[in-house]
Amino acid sequence: MSSPRDEKSDHTVADVVEATQEPVSLSENEGDQSTGSSVTGAAIAAAETATTRIGRYRWVICALLFFATTVNYVDRLVFGILGPELQKTFGWSAKDYTDIVFWFEVAYAIGLLGAGRVLDWIGTRAGYAISLTFWSLASILHAFMGSIFGFSVARFLLGLGEAGNFPAAIKTVAEWFPKKERALATGIFNAGSNVGAIIAPLAVPWLYINWGWRWAFIMTGAIGLVWLFFWFAFYHRPEEHPKISREELAYIQSDPPEPTVNIPWLSLLPHRQTWAFVIAKFATDAIWRWYLYLLPLFFVQVFGLDIKNFGPPFVVIYLMADVGSVAGGWLSSKLIKGGRSVNFGRKVALLVCALAVIPVVLVTHVGNMWIAVFLVGLAAAAHQGWSANLFTTASDMFPKQAVGSIVGLGGMAGALGAMAILLLTGQLLGDKPDAASFAPLFILAASAYVGSLLIIHLLVPRLEPARLGTVG
Repeated sequence: MSSPRDEKSDHTVADVVEATQEPVSLSENEGDQSTGSSVTGAAIAAAETATTRIGRYRWVICALLFFATTVNYVDRLVFGILGPELQKTFGWSAKDYTDIVFWFEVAYAIGLLGAGRVLDWIGTRAGYAISLTFWSLASILHAFMGSIFGFSVARFLLGLGEAGNFPAAIKTVAEWFPKKERALATGIFNAGSNVGAIIAPLAVPWLYINWGWRWAFIMTGAIGLVWLFFWFAFYHRPEEHPKISREELAYIQSDPPEPTVNIPWLSLLPHRQTWAFVIAKFATDAIWRWYLYLLPLFFVQVFGLDIKNFGPPFVVIYLMADVGSVAGGWLSSKLIKGGRSVNFGRKVALLVCALAVIPVVLVTHVGNMWIAVFLVGLAAAAHQGWSANLFTTASDMFPKQAVGSIVGLGGMAGALGAMAILLLTGQLLGDKPDAASFAPLFILAASAYVGSLLIIHLLVPRLEPARLGTVG
């Protein structure tokens, strides 16, 4: 990342977010691949396109981003997986638990407001290291807490630190990849979130059973500190790196320089396109965050799932989510490449995903846990496909200079939505949650996507670009 005194080679978050929008998913980047294509396969394909003459060191940097994002999600999910056991240990009610989780979202929203500016100021190398160190220590701090207030403080600090991961990773991609490879690089590092969601329900129960809940926090938090060694060993800006070839540096810097213009958030608020994106993020990001935090509690309370057996059900759910992310991007890309308009392609893909979520409303009425796992997994897959297409609409409707601000607004709206649903969850579940108390939440989940798509279509019926010089 560039320093304040080196403006010539600076890349902002807005620059690279725009560059990563078309295509946004691995499937869009790689053409007509199957929905089951793996991130590993995409990485291999990318590496094969880079000749030995150019060099491939930039993919080492991408691997660092992938592992950092994996650690980010593991640390985020530890508390949710241990939640049912911590409730027993400390005598918490469901409301106590959701109140603690609430403070993570408060801090995450605050962190998103300033993360990009801090990274622009101190640089990617230092900024990423500070962010990861902060959230790793915050994760470890959980092990020394024993009250609702103490855990709330730890969750707040974790959210504040974790908010820096994605802005830092996006910034690093801008420094190390030409535009034509940024979508793929972003897709690969972002896959770390799904990998982290798969690792956590396998590793955390094992740590809990063998070492106790305190060591589960300590061990997972310490992994991030190990990552720091590799980050400082391998990361420098391309033009300062001793191991990069001249050919690869020239390749990375092959895009023509573009002016950077930061557009204030307030100037975007009068536009219909802004509210279409922000409202949809508020409504549907909240559902995804609810899944991350409350699904362990749901399966414990309704199906009697023990922490020793968390692994298989949650691996299935998040593997389905991974496939859904690729499939959602593939569908809209296929329609657009087939001659359909961007408006048609995006909205048909969003509609398919919205409809695929609806069966989750039945999850509180089934008696077989694996049917429930399938219904939740389908909803999670649909969310990821929805998210891939919704994220892309930001660049469909806004110029490059505004994309970073729109994504920031959407991210903050998602955190606010998560806060709202956590407060609602605490009121609905009460002291002894059962299937009936979870039912309204799954009804909300089933309807959020169709409702959001209706709002999007009413506000931007043709997905037309915003005219930032005018209102409307």
